[in-house]
Order: sequence, then structure tokens, then C-alpha cells
Amino acid sequence: MLKVSEILRVKGHTLYTATPETPIKQALETMAEQDIGSLVIMEHGELVGMVTFREIIRHLHGNHGATGDFTIRSIMDDAPVSVTPNTSAEEVQRLMLDKHARYMPVMDGPVLLGVISFYDMAQAIVAAQRFENNMLKAYIRDWPTELDEENNSTRPPKH
Repeated sequence: MLKVSEILRVKGHTLYTATPETPIKQALETMAEQDIGSLVIMEHGELVGMVTFREIIRHLHGNHGATGDFTIRSIMDDAPVSVTPNTSAEEVQRLMLDKHARYMPVMDGPVLLGVISFYDMAQAIVAAQRFENNMLKAYIRDWPTELDEENNSTRPPKH
């Protein structure tokens, strides 16, 4: 069973965080420059929120395209759903769909390990399916055969 820890190992542990007092303008710049869709909001070493492009777009729409002097605190999701390294990929999929969350912080107790995105999940599932397909093809290719005594040719064993 595919777990969050394996997805993070492939993805890497690069983290982009901000504080609730970070100006929205600065968060927007970081997300655009780093080509990321979310920032984890930390305060005093604890996860206190999440900001994604969704919150920023809503803010821009409500403020005629301007970030203004607002801070992340005014737009962040202050109750993000998080997962642990041992959470299964199936559970992450279910949570993402149920909560309409494209990004999930990965927490090991109070420690932030990374963020799993909807894209990361799709990539991991495709990779797992490709691996499974390759294993099945290798198994079929190496299928044991028995010698057919009558015409001296090989045939699959009887089951």
C-alpha cells in the first residue's frame, strides 16, 4: 500500500512557509516565483493555517485585483486538514475529494515534513500503476513452461 512517506521521498521535502503576518503581496510573489500553489502558515513553530491560490484569487476578486495591505491572517484557512507519513494514498485521495483540498500538510506530530498536492498524488498513482504493470508483464514473460512430450514444444502448465 502506497503511503505519504513514499510520495514525499520521491517529491522531496522542500518547504515554503509564511507567517500569518506575511503580507498577501509577498505570499503571491513567493508562490509565483517558486511556481507553487500553496504556502504553509507557521507561527511559533506550529502549523496555524494554509494559503493556496484559491484564497489569493478570492481576495484579489473581492479587492478589485489589489492585494492591499492585508496579511495572510485575513485569508488563510486556519483549520487545514493534515496527514501523517503513515497515511495511505487512498486516504489522502478521499480526504482531498471530501474536503476539496488540493494541498495537504504532512505532519509528524508537531513537525511539518512537507506538503502533498493533488498533482503529487496523481503522479504517485500513475507511477505505482506503471510499476505494477511492469511487474505483471515480467511475470507473464517469465511464465514457467512444461515440455509437451508429443510434439516436443513448450506449453503453459495445466492448473
